[in-house]
This record gives sequence, C-alpha cells and structure tokens, in this order.
Amino acid sequence: MPTDRSSQQIRVLVVANETLASEALREVVLASGPAASVHIVAPALSSRVAFWTSDNRQARSAAERRLQACVEGLRRTGLNVEGAIGDANPLVAIEDALRLREVDLIVIVTHPRGRSNWLERRVVERARQRLPHAIVHVVAGEDGVAVAA
Repeated sequence: MPTDRSSQQIRVLVVANETLASEALREVVLASGPAASVHIVAPALSSRVAFWTSDNRQARSAAERRLQACVEGLRRTGLNVEGAIGDANPLVAIEDALRLREVDLIVIVTHPRGRSNWLERRVVERARQRLPHAIVHVVAGEDGVAVAA
C-alpha cells in the first residue's frame, strides 16, 4: 500500500445544515483539492414540537433542498461530491456516516458563536473528544469568509 498521501484521494466528511449554502463551506471543500472525495451530511434539524410528535417532515424537506443545492453547486466545480440527510443530532449523524465510509478529515460548519445551537451544545468539542479523526471547525461568518477554529 502506498504511503505517499499526495497520490491518494483525500476523503472528507462535511457536516452542515443551515450553513450548506455558505461561502465558508464552499471554500473549505474546494481547498480539499480536485481529487477530494466529499460526503456531506445534513442533519435534519427539527423543532422540539416536531421532535416530540415525531413529525420531522418539514425539517427533512428543508435540509434536503439545502443539501441538493449544495451538492449540485460543488459538482459543477468538478468535485466528487455526494450527500445524505443525517440524524437530527449532529454527533449521531457523524457517527452514522463513519459507519458507512472511511474518512481522512471531518469538517463541521457552524454559524458564529451566539447564533449557533451546535456551539452551545459543544458539538465540535464533543466530536473531538469522541472521534480519532482530524476535525476542522469552520464558522460561516456574516461576510461569508471561512474562519477555521
């Protein structure tokens, strides 16, 4: 097996929802290189009422629309991109995706602090504690510029 990673395709798992249309996500995926294989997971987030009534159709439909637009846009750049809807809990969505594929890098894209439920719930920190993978946190800023944390 070759040890030179430059000749191998990097496998990237991106986890995002409302930030799927952000320039920050686009920048980080494009920076992965033209040979990257990118899998995007969009957790189907729903309100507490929808969660308790088990009716997440609206949340799933909204996530599917955002995901489809994101995947199509990135494919137009020539990247190998696929996507799937994931569990409402982003950590579970990541773990589910990892059961199905090997990845070299996990990218978690969030809103800025103060606007991000995922940051309030310490999703990035908890993912880093649970998983042995390299994890990059990207903040989709108001100005669309990627800020790696």
